[in-house]
Amino acid sequence: MAEELNVPMSQNFIHDFIDEDIAQGGQYEGMTVHTRFPPEPNGYLHIGHCKALNIDFGTAEKYGGMCNLRMDDTNPTKEDVEYVEAIQEDIHWLGFDWDDRFYYASDYFDKMYEFAVELIKKGLAYVCELTPEQFKEYRGDTSTPARSPWRDRPIEESLDLFQRMKNGEFPEGKYTLRARIDLTSGNFNMRDPVIYRINHAHHHRQGDKWCIYPMYDFAHPLEDALEGITHSLCSLEFEDHRPLYDWVVSNVSIPYHKPRQIEFARLGIDHTVMSKRKLRKLVEEGYVSGWDDPRMPTLCGLRRRGYTPKAIRNFCERIGVAKSANTIEYAFLEYCLREDLNETARRVMAVLRPVRLTITNYPEGQSEQFEVENNPNRPEDGTRMVSFSRDLWVEAEDFMEVPVPKYKRLYPDGPECRLKGAYLIKCTGCVKDADGNVTEILAEYDPDSKGGNPADGRKVKGATIHWVDAATAVDAEIRLYDNLFDDPEPDAAGKDFIQCLNPHSLEILPHAKVEAGLESAKPTERFQFLRQGYFCPDKDSTPEHPVFNRAVSLKDSFKPQ
Repeated sequence: MAEELNVPMSQNFIHDFIDEDIAQGGQYEGMTVHTRFPPEPNGYLHIGHCKALNIDFGTAEKYGGMCNLRMDDTNPTKEDVEYVEAIQEDIHWLGFDWDDRFYYASDYFDKMYEFAVELIKKGLAYVCELTPEQFKEYRGDTSTPARSPWRDRPIEESLDLFQRMKNGEFPEGKYTLRARIDLTSGNFNMRDPVIYRINHAHHHRQGDKWCIYPMYDFAHPLEDALEGITHSLCSLEFEDHRPLYDWVVSNVSIPYHKPRQIEFARLGIDHTVMSKRKLRKLVEEGYVSGWDDPRMPTLCGLRRRGYTPKAIRNFCERIGVAKSANTIEYAFLEYCLREDLNETARRVMAVLRPVRLTITNYPEGQSEQFEVENNPNRPEDGTRMVSFSRDLWVEAEDFMEVPVPKYKRLYPDGPECRLKGAYLIKCTGCVKDADGNVTEILAEYDPDSKGGNPADGRKVKGATIHWVDAATAVDAEIRLYDNLFDDPEPDAAGKDFIQCLNPHSLEILPHAKVEAGLESAKPTERFQFLRQGYFCPDKDSTPEHPVFNRAVSLKDSFKPQ
């Protein structure tokens, strides 16, 4: 799939480790590289997940291996089938597939319970009665470790209590199951961590079968080992958890190899937040229209806005895989989209803030057709015919009654301007309403300049402007998007990210005029509105009321090194 999308797979430190592992004498010599992508189904995937997706699935592609998709549904409180289905849709949209290797963490609940019982029987786990706050006090610091009063609880007693926890005899918070590891460890994750807690919550797949649920640090290594994962690739915050990961798979009776966990830095992008908790707040409190609001960093939001899989995968490839955290400019993501759409998007004309242009010396009732190319970068996309008549729509900003210095568009007695692909015109005046607003621009055309080229070869000093024939134009709504946050670091410590929202992140233009035929465009199509940017139809669009989202403007503020 990387080849189909023309995305080169770059070398990185993860691949260096894998090369060592599968080489002769390596711990996975002769084995198939096997990775996994394990999202929790408690929200929609966002651009931050794309880096992990690209690493997990892309690494498997590079080595001719396999990548599992696994729903990490060990916390039933906020998980839902809606998110499971959305995650699958987003991954397929990006161009990745898991074939028949689709799993749920909850598939392993029975096995995980057996492994927990095994740890108790080995004296490596015990039922504890301390609350998290109490245990924090008992745990101590690096110099003065302490122990839970129940650390030496008899094995048979812990087995009995753990079974009764499973049977639902106790309220939430009454007991936990802790791994019995090393209270003197400098890594606090190894100081008797909780591996099971009581949670009387309905599970989206298991129903009410369970009222105890494994903690992520216990469940995740077991899931990897049971699925035969060779390389568990995860974000950097799990680096300190790696000793616990290794401890779990080394102390239970899994008859498979032990997976290797490798950590990489998460993706950070300016002017956005990627915490699911914060994104959920934006949705639930109405700051955005939903998870797929085009201002959201979610994949469904980016897709609705007009982003393409190729642009996102190119972005992930180019930022590389680092071991230390860094923040990428949102402008670079936009740069990758422009680069893709410049090659693939069909060129059309649309007037976003229209004002009527009347060519006074063009014959009334006459019309003609001009042939224009669909994409100068793709001759195979062919041409189309656009209609032209005496009355046109042009952009209001393409006219000034009193021009500013160096203004080269339309103004009375100003220079000749080209109507894109049609004729040369010269502005002769304007018509205003009672409030002094310009309602009509008047101009004359040169009949001998068809195609925009004067017969005598004279130099045209004015600008080339786009237009739409008023006789065939389609009314449309245009939605212009900007950054959801006007603060480049809305997620920084000490900031209320809600207070960082950009009040001008959405501008709606309800009276735009677009070329005939665009009313039937599909949300999967991408267009360059000449001189305006790249647009796509919104899911709200209908033939009776076309709606277009601006994916990205033509102006590019990012300068690649």
